[in-house]
Amino acid sequence: LIGFPGFSGFFSKDGIIEAVHHSTLPGSGIAYAAVLIGVFITALYSFRMFFLVFHTEERMDAHTREHLHETSWVVTGPLIALAIPSVIIGYLTIGPVLFGGYFGEAIFVLPAHDVLGQIGADFHGPLAFMLHGLMQPPFWLAMAGLGTAWYVYTQRPQIAEALARRFPRLHGVLLNKYGFDDFNEAVFAGGSRGIGTRLWQGGDVGLIDNLVINGSASAVGWFAGVARRMQSGYLYHYAFAMIIGLVVALGWFALG
Repeated sequence: LIGFPGFSGFFSKDGIIEAVHHSTLPGSGIAYAAVLIGVFITALYSFRMFFLVFHTEERMDAHTREHLHETSWVVTGPLIALAIPSVIIGYLTIGPVLFGGYFGEAIFVLPAHDVLGQIGADFHGPLAFMLHGLMQPPFWLAMAGLGTAWYVYTQRPQIAEALARRFPRLHGVLLNKYGFDDFNEAVFAGGSRGIGTRLWQGGDVGLIDNLVINGSASAVGWFAGVARRMQSGYLYHYAFAMIIGLVVALGWFALG
């Protein structure tokens, strides 16, 4: 996740950062600064999570601790099978995928914007790419994020508490993840639920249940009620109805 040299994340992440660094498009300098800041923040929160989980005091209660158990091989086995390729696949594929003809003509880049081509001219294999990465700002910013997380959350946890008290608004923004979760919950999730509720009330309940199902049942009941009144039980009523029907049928054929 932090793009440590040698792992697959390094080859993809460092390739993107190098491409932004070599870009001459307007705003590329701002983009490069943004991705460098992102490297530091990613390392900071990743190792913050790591240190809080494995190297600080437990935050679970006794009930939770009693139910802890190791996962079965159904879970552990696939994780190991995925972890091994994630370590080596970047080393094996960076050459043909980024700087070779792996994609053929599927991706077309204008020569003026072909920053990967410029980087590829100096590409001398994955090992050299890794050694080059050890001397670049992203690596040292990642190490700075790691060191900051270790110091703040394992050695001096009061620093984080003091910063939260000193900058409550900023802490609130970060704690609420810039409000994106609330926005997604209110707009996308809430909107989807609202649309679903309207469709359920209007389509399922109003149209299908009340009109089609209940409506057809009501129509049958009404027709049955009318027809029941016509069933007097007198034979001459039935004979009279048959005569009327016969007259109508003969008239239809005669006029037709």
